[in-house]
Amino acid sequence: MIEIPWLPPGRPQAFPPVDQALDEPNGLLAMGGDLSQARLLAAYRRGIFPWYEEGQPILWWSPDPRMVLFPHEFRMHRSLRKVLRNRGFDIRFDGNFQAVIEACADPRPGQDGTWITEDMQHAYHRLHMAGHAHSVEVYDEQHRLVGGLYGVAIGRVFFGESMFSRVRDASKAGFATLVCHLQHWGFGLIDCQMETAHLASLGARSIPRSEFVRLLDRYCVEDAPTGHWHIDPKLAVDLWQPGAAPSSH
Repeated sequence: MIEIPWLPPGRPQAFPPVDQALDEPNGLLAMGGDLSQARLLAAYRRGIFPWYEEGQPILWWSPDPRMVLFPHEFRMHRSLRKVLRNRGFDIRFDGNFQAVIEACADPRPGQDGTWITEDMQHAYHRLHMAGHAHSVEVYDEQHRLVGGLYGVAIGRVFFGESMFSRVRDASKAGFATLVCHLQHWGFGLIDCQMETAHLASLGARSIPRSEFVRLLDRYCVEDAPTGHWHIDPKLAVDLWQPGAAPSSH
């Protein structure tokens, strides 16, 4: 029987090495601890994230391989350009983090519950108030929130957590706007965590966990925009062409 390490309270840096994570289930590394700001930031810097359901202990994961998107490799399909140009979406950053995380927490079709528990929502809202967690909101022409996503930024890495869409293409439009800004700001990496066909269609790919950790060691220590983010009105996302990688890549 395999024993999973139990994290002690009050020691936010006390994670096992990620190469000790299980192969099955892929990436399970540790249990317990807490969702304090210090522990969450320490986890992300090491390539670890929490993921568990109501009634379970906090479970910490570091899967191998890891799905990532290099901003300069984003695939801006022609159909997506038309969406950005013609659908009339109003896209904002950090305008209503709470509404986005609550929408992401709503059970999906065929699901009974959610991994974005109330404790998780409170923890990431604290990160947002401290300027570490960010949201993208997509509104329709009637000013209704129809899509969005949220994640954590450390240095020049954005760790995507969850997205939602209530109308077709809303989350894609929000994600494209985010990627455009992240490349403009010099971000080198977007962590997508798990592989999905949707993300692969947008240019994301899987890399070995060891390579992912090396990239974190490089990019998480670099300076990046802090505090709440804002849309740059000078960036025409529908005309944006993903370009060269940052010079540090």
